[in-house]
Amino acid sequence: MPVIRDPSAIAARRGTIYPAPFRDGFDGRLKRALGNACGLTQFGVNLTTLEPGAVSALRHWHTSEDEFIYMLDGELTLESDDGVDILVPGMAAGFPAGAANAHRLVNHGAAPATYLEVGTRSSADTVVYPHDDLHASREAGTTTFLRKSGEPYE
Repeated sequence: MPVIRDPSAIAARRGTIYPAPFRDGFDGRLKRALGNACGLTQFGVNLTTLEPGAVSALRHWHTSEDEFIYMLDGELTLESDDGVDILVPGMAAGFPAGAANAHRLVNHGAAPATYLEVGTRSSADTVVYPHDDLHASREAGTTTFLRKSGEPYE
């Protein structure tokens, strides 16, 4: 059982895997894959920091994956179909698989904000982006981004 003594020593991924038209606003998102560092395979755990002005994702929801966040530091705005909530350290939010509640986190503040992000690692999933011309499909662990028409992004 690996022990992570210093999570900041784990390399941070900056940015996003979204196709080019949707990449703006993600340079300030840093994810440290704690679950990978521990060898976890059934669910993912990321220590995620949003710098001022950064967003966690496009507003989305998953058909097959649960998502959970726990605030550690700073303040973030949760935008969802339920409305807007301000999240501060000690607060948590969850998004069950199949619940059509498009959500994302935004850092409107002047300081970085950090949260723990936990989610299912399903080999097959559909991600719905109701506010963008985007649809993601994961089959056998490979994600493909498509326009809502079904045409792939290059």
